[in-house]
Amino acid sequence: MNLIEYPDRDTQTRSLADTLATALATALSQKPRVTFAVPGGTTPGPVFEALSTCDLEWSRVHVLLTDERWVPETDAASNAALIRTRLLTDKAASAPFTPYYRSDSQIEAAASALSEALAPQLPIDVLLLGMGADMHTASLFPEAPGLRAALSPDAPMFLPVHVAGQANARLTLSAPALQSARAIHLLITGAEKRNAVMQASSRTTARAPVNCILPQSTVHWSA
Repeated sequence: MNLIEYPDRDTQTRSLADTLATALATALSQKPRVTFAVPGGTTPGPVFEALSTCDLEWSRVHVLLTDERWVPETDAASNAALIRTRLLTDKAASAPFTPYYRSDSQIEAAASALSEALAPQLPIDVLLLGMGADMHTASLFPEAPGLRAALSPDAPMFLPVHVAGQANARLTLSAPALQSARAIHLLITGAEKRNAVMQASSRTTARAPVNCILPQSTVHWSA
């Protein structure tokens, strides 16, 4: 793990946006189309907005979500809706994007169909992730039902997840899909998450799922 500490969130936002833009530009110089996987949540929003103003050939950057709640984009919990309003704007408006929710499909069938359709785009070129204080990343939650399947080396690209106490089912990239990424960046803020990421390596991956990508990651932290 490579940990970068920033003096404040504004500096973190600008620096991480520049880092991601550089990584995407490098990937674009090497192949005709690249894959950029991103999280939902509020923390990466300012990074997305800064990144959307960068001069890149966005029409060649396929944006995917690391995970999604099984809700339509009209729902406030939709990560796809967040991405459309915070990232796929300005210069990034031309980037192709694949939402996951399908009103005419069950989540299990959608996971299978998406795995088949999008697996040819692996490995991910640039991956941005967040982490919860419970050490989950994407929708890989500690000791959750289905976590073992998602961590398996032969897991499909996408799997459905049902987290106890949460109203909505989730669809997540599996650990092998995340681990495939050529560049992995983990965005966290606050003392609680810094302590959590420092403690993660001393725990099993079942208790700290972020461990599945942490050794390969550059962690970007600010208070």
